[in-house]
Amino acid sequence: MSTEPSAPSVTTEDPRQDSRIRHSSPDAIPRTGAAALPPSGAGTRRGFNRGVAAFFDVAARAYDLGSLQRVVYQPPQDEMIEFLRANGARRIVDIGCGTGILTARIARELRPDAVYGIDMSPGMLAQAHRRSTDVQWRNEPAEQLGLAAESVDAVVTTTAFHFFNQPVALAEFHRVLIPGGLLTISALNLRSRWSAPVQRLSGTRLSPAATPSPQQMRDLIAAAGFQLIEQRSVRRPWYSRTVPDVITMAQRR
Repeated sequence: MSTEPSAPSVTTEDPRQDSRIRHSSPDAIPRTGAAALPPSGAGTRRGFNRGVAAFFDVAARAYDLGSLQRVVYQPPQDEMIEFLRANGARRIVDIGCGTGILTARIARELRPDAVYGIDMSPGMLAQAHRRSTDVQWRNEPAEQLGLAAESVDAVVTTTAFHFFNQPVALAEFHRVLIPGGLLTISALNLRSRWSAPVQRLSGTRLSPAATPSPQQMRDLIAAAGFQLIEQRSVRRPWYSRTVPDVITMAQRR
C-alpha cells in the first residue's frame, strides 16, 4: 500500500438480528495503542445512538431502494472504491456500513486480504450478511471498535459520520490504522443559510447527529493525528448535485 500522501488539496466552496453476525462486547475488548477508551461503551457515543440504530433496523428494507442508492449513495461509494484501488489498501474497514453495499463492492472489486463491515444496526447487518459472505460483519459502535491496534490499512465511512461522537470515533480510527494508513470520510455539508445554526444546535454530544463544516472536519482530523490529503465536493452526476456532501481524505501520522 502506498503511504506517501500527495500535497493537500482543499476545495470547500461546494463542498433482526442474525446469529452469524459477530457481536462484540465493548467491555470485554482489551484496549491498546494511542487512543484507549474507558470501559463503558454507551458514555462515549452520541445521544440517542441506540434509538438511531433501532430506526435503521426498521428502515433497512427501504434502504436498498435502487433510486435512493443511485442518487444519494453511489457517487461517494464510487469515490471510495477509486481511492482505495489507487492506494493499494489490503485490509479495509467500512464504518457505518448499513446494508453493506459499499463493503460488498470493496470485497468483490478490490479483493483485499480482509474487509470488515461495522454497524450499530442488527437489521442492517442481517441484510448485509445476505449480500456477501466475504466480509467480516460486526455489530459495534464506531467509538469502540473490536479491532486490534494498527491492524488495518484503510478506514472508510460514507454518509454516517454525523451519527458518531466524532472526536472519539476519530481516535478509534487512528488506533486501528497502521502508521500511514488511510482515512476517507464522505459527510454531509450543509451550505444553506441555516447551516451555521444547525451546526451549533447539533454540536453537543446529546444531539443524535452533527454535521461539521469542511473547516471543522479538517480541524477534527488534524486534532486526531491525521494529515489531510484532499478535501472536495463529491463528484456527482447532474441529477444528484443537490446532495450536499464533501469527501475528506487523510493519512494517519
